[in-house]
Amino acid sequence: EAVLICQPRRYTLCISSQVGCAIGCTFCRTALMGLKRNLATREILGQVMAVVDFIDSPPDSVKTKPQQFKNIVFMGMGEPLHNSENVFRTAKILCDPYALALSYKRVTISTSGLVKQITAMADQQIPASLAISLNATTDEVRSKLIPINKKWPIEKLLETLDYYTKTTRREVTLEYVMLAGVNDSDADLKRLASISNKLPSKINLIPYNSNSGLGFRSPEKAKIINWQNRLCDLGLNARVRWSKGEDIDAACGQLATDSEKALA
Repeated sequence: EAVLICQPRRYTLCISSQVGCAIGCTFCRTALMGLKRNLATREILGQVMAVVDFIDSPPDSVKTKPQQFKNIVFMGMGEPLHNSENVFRTAKILCDPYALALSYKRVTISTSGLVKQITAMADQQIPASLAISLNATTDEVRSKLIPINKKWPIEKLLETLDYYTKTTRREVTLEYVMLAGVNDSDADLKRLASISNKLPSKINLIPYNSNSGLGFRSPEKAKIINWQNRLCDLGLNARVRWSKGEDIDAACGQLATDSEKALA
């Protein structure tokens, strides 16, 4: 599944790298599918070109003609760095001057924290920005939310990100899905600020999208805004990524196909 996201200043295209996902994050609907298979480079690029065609010739049911997207993010189905060979190849094509000629700043690869592949991304100077699904500030909580943290805990992840930022001279984005009563305490805020201060980074606060049966909820809007303000007061670059597409099950953490044909 691919999602064209309408934002106030731009359109962003969110694309998938796998059918399903093997990471098993407990707050994500895609995890319920398990991993079916990796997408080939042509299939990942096919999502991009399908949306390009959609923008050029939208169906009559689309009342407002969509604009061309400015950014592409690997934040759809799958863990992009589990399919690193095809994802890296796709990123190179997207930024090639004879293809879409995007700046690496316009292409973002999001990962749950596969340290070996992050290192490879740095060593190969892959033309893309890096986002980390952090989502917790202690190993105890993060391991419950993102099981792969048991293999590569926060300290090891931060060591790898330090290598990445020094090798590429690029900042990283720390993505933080806010879960009421799970990772939104004052102590969490202080630890998140401490983590961000260790790296050239910015913070994306992501209010959780309610997903049926997964048992999580988002904090109140006032608390989310308070977190952003307090982080900014500490001199950090913190933004809130407000939900888009929740009404069609296309928001962050909601992508999961009901079609058996898509699993083949």
